[in-house]
Amino acid sequence: MAVSISVVVLLGILTVVFMRNGALKFSHAAVCVLLGFSMAGTSLAPTVHNGLTATADIVSSVKP
Repeated sequence: MAVSISVVVLLGILTVVFMRNGALKFSHAAVCVLLGFSMAGTSLAPTVHNGLTATADIVSSVKP
């Protein structure tokens, strides 16, 4: 578990650096995808899923 958490933290830091750089290349996108797959295996995954579902529900209920 400790190894997967440290990988998630490392990939998260790399993702932030790449996004702040402004030049998101294919290799940078691959790091973002790896971050997503790594986070899916942690205990944080249900919280992220619930947050995204709640956000999608709020956005879909807004009437233009």
